[in-house]
Amino acid sequence: MQKLWLIIRREYLTRVRKKSFILGTLLTPILLGVFFMVVGLIFSYEGDESKTIAIIDEGNILEKKISDTKNLYFQFPNKDLQTLKTAVENGEFDGILVIPKLSDLYVKDQTVYYYSHKPPSVEIESVIEKRIERSIRDYKIASLALDKTEIDALNTNVSIDPEPLKDTDTNASKMTSAIGAMLGMFMGLIMYTVMFVYGMMVMRSVMEEKTTRIVEVMISSVKPFQLMLGKIIGVGAVGLTQILIWAILIPAITIPINMIFGFNTTDMGGMEGAAAQVDPDDMQAMVSMAITELENMNWWLILPLFVIYFLGGYFLYSSMFAAVGSAIGDDMGEGQSLTLPITIPVVLALYIMIASLESPDSSLAVWSSIFPLFSPVVMPARLAFDPPMWQILLSVAVLIGTVILFVWLAGRIYRVGILLYGKKASFPELVKWIFRRA
Repeated sequence: MQKLWLIIRREYLTRVRKKSFILGTLLTPILLGVFFMVVGLIFSYEGDESKTIAIIDEGNILEKKISDTKNLYFQFPNKDLQTLKTAVENGEFDGILVIPKLSDLYVKDQTVYYYSHKPPSVEIESVIEKRIERSIRDYKIASLALDKTEIDALNTNVSIDPEPLKDTDTNASKMTSAIGAMLGMFMGLIMYTVMFVYGMMVMRSVMEEKTTRIVEVMISSVKPFQLMLGKIIGVGAVGLTQILIWAILIPAITIPINMIFGFNTTDMGGMEGAAAQVDPDDMQAMVSMAITELENMNWWLILPLFVIYFLGGYFLYSSMFAAVGSAIGDDMGEGQSLTLPITIPVVLALYIMIASLESPDSSLAVWSSIFPLFSPVVMPARLAFDPPMWQILLSVAVLIGTVILFVWLAGRIYRVGILLYGKKASFPELVKWIFRRA
């Protein structure tokens, strides 16, 4: 145990003291904050191009009334189309909008014509279409002598409010699924990133020590399995340290930046429909409901299980990456055939996790959260949806057993491959190394 601790300490301190680690750990939250700031500025930018559009309303649908926008102005000059085209050529107007008469009050499709030197932008086209649509709707209501209030009363927004079957059950809200999906996606992406990034880090570390032949000196005083296990634990501790620092710095930097430079979704792309207009009181209620949902989640179960799956997934894949690193030399190209079977399950687990968020109790989600190569990514995403306890216990038991098996198999490969030079390993060779006697 003392030798194992020395290896863990060496692996940990060697990496956390590197300038690359310090700069990467500190700069990542800052760069992420700058990214959010730039995105906020981009989406809040409304453009500085001002346009004046002349309208020819052949059916008097608009009744010479249409509101201007910040950079879009409308006029109703009493001139024909040819005269207005000349005016556009002379720079008096930027475009001409021709609204034909309605052939029938019951027509559902209406085409308006826009004349200019260049086609309208997506934003201008969206603004014009939505305003003309509303005007035609009001025109039809008035022409058919309908009551606008009664027409508007036909529109009904339906929302589902989940209710418990028993009074003792937890009363969920309509935000439960959305909050669970976001939390599941967040946890699943963390697991995916950690297993990929730090697993590859373990493999590169093994390859570096093998190619520089430092491992030959270390093997003289410690067993190969101790060296591999110490390396995995040490690099994992580095990953946990970085994640803990990011968990503090990223919210501390991005939340204030998002509050100052955050973009307003009602201004994106010129969206002016009802879906783009969010009542401040409704937004406040939604935020309050989301906070309540987060408070009602069983964090005493979610957090410990997240740590278990984090460690289980990391040890599972890191042991395989360490075994591959010991079997190849300094040429990463020769290890692609060996790393591909490791990366494929991780990528598949990510896609299954995304699909599981839409249907967390489907057969795909359930059995993938039990299968040990997928469960470290899929099950944490399902925890927010409160899966049955038997599925969690079975998944954890299978994962722990698989981790023990894979670490043992990786150790068998590591003890042979770490001292083997000048020979390209294949899968049959790795199988032989597992059963080779010491």
